[in-house]
Amino acid sequence: MDLKEVMAINLRRLRHAKGWTQEELAERAGLTSRYIGAIERADVSASVTVLGQIAGALELEASELIRPLATNGPKRAACKE
Repeated sequence: MDLKEVMAINLRRLRHAKGWTQEELAERAGLTSRYIGAIERADVSASVTVLGQIAGALELEASELIRPLATNGPKRAACKE
Protein backbone atom coordinates (compact mmCIF):
# COMPACT_ATOMS: atom_id res chain seq x y z
CA MET A 1 0.00 0.00 0.00
CA ASP A 2 1.45 3.36 -0.97
CA LEU A 3 1.49 6.47 1.21
CA LYS A 4 -1.40 8.05 -0.70
CA GLU A 5 -3.61 5.05 0.18
CA VAL A 6 -2.46 5.06 3.80
CA MET A 7 -3.41 8.72 4.10
CA ALA A 8 -6.78 8.08 2.44
CA ILE A 9 -7.64 5.34 4.93
CA ASN A 10 -6.39 7.28 7.96
CA LEU A 11 -8.12 10.49 6.94
CA ARG A 12 -11.47 8.76 6.48
CA ARG A 13 -11.07 6.89 9.79
CA LEU A 14 -10.06 9.98 11.76
CA ARG A 15 -12.77 12.16 10.20
CA HIS A 16 -15.43 9.55 11.00
CA ALA A 17 -14.11 9.29 14.57
CA LYS A 18 -14.89 13.01 14.97
CA GLY A 19 -18.32 12.51 13.42
CA TRP A 20 -17.57 15.08 10.72
CA THR A 21 -18.67 15.17 7.11
CA GLN A 22 -16.20 15.92 4.35
CA GLU A 23 -17.75 19.37 4.16
CA GLU A 24 -17.16 20.04 7.85
CA LEU A 25 -13.53 18.96 7.64
CA ALA A 26 -13.00 20.98 4.47
CA GLU A 27 -14.36 24.12 6.10
CA ARG A 28 -12.18 23.68 9.19
CA ALA A 29 -9.08 23.00 7.05
CA GLY A 30 -9.71 25.79 4.54
CA LEU A 31 -10.09 23.35 1.65
CA THR A 32 -12.90 22.23 -0.62
CA SER A 33 -14.97 19.16 0.09
CA ARG A 34 -14.16 17.93 -3.44
CA TYR A 35 -10.47 17.99 -2.56
CA ILE A 36 -11.04 16.16 0.74
CA GLY A 37 -13.03 13.54 -1.16
CA ALA A 38 -10.26 13.15 -3.74
CA ILE A 39 -7.71 12.62 -0.95
CA GLU A 40 -9.96 10.06 0.76
CA ARG A 41 -10.29 8.16 -2.55
CA ALA A 42 -6.51 8.35 -3.04
CA ASP A 43 -7.11 10.13 -6.35
CA VAL A 44 -4.64 12.90 -5.46
CA SER A 45 -1.54 13.25 -3.32
CA ALA A 46 -1.81 15.97 -0.71
CA SER A 47 1.10 18.39 -0.38
CA VAL A 48 2.81 18.77 2.98
CA THR A 49 1.04 22.11 3.33
CA VAL A 50 -2.36 20.45 2.89
CA LEU A 51 -1.30 17.64 5.20
CA GLY A 52 -0.61 20.28 7.85
CA GLN A 53 -3.94 22.03 7.27
CA ILE A 54 -5.86 18.77 7.64
CA ALA A 55 -3.88 17.72 10.72
CA GLY A 56 -4.51 21.12 12.30
CA ALA A 57 -8.23 20.87 11.63
CA LEU A 58 -8.33 17.38 13.15
CA GLU A 59 -6.16 18.58 16.08
CA LEU A 60 -3.50 15.91 15.67
CA GLU A 61 0.07 15.51 14.47
CA ALA A 62 0.50 15.25 10.71
CA SER A 63 2.35 11.96 11.21
CA GLU A 64 -0.95 10.38 12.34
CA LEU A 65 -2.28 10.83 8.81
CA ILE A 66 0.57 8.98 7.15
CA ARG A 67 1.36 6.31 9.74
CA PRO A 68 0.38 2.84 8.52
CA LEU A 69 -1.89 1.01 10.92
CA ALA A 70 -0.60 -2.21 12.43
CA THR A 71 -1.85 -5.30 10.63
CA ASN A 72 -2.58 -8.74 11.96
CA GLY A 73 -0.10 -10.27 9.54
CA PRO A 74 3.19 -11.96 10.44
CA LYS A 75 5.32 -10.02 12.87
CA ARG A 76 8.90 -9.13 12.10
CA ALA A 77 11.60 -10.59 14.26
CA ALA A 78 13.29 -8.03 16.47
CA CYS A 79 16.69 -6.89 15.28
CA LYS A 80 19.58 -7.78 17.54
CA GLU A 81 22.46 -5.37 17.67
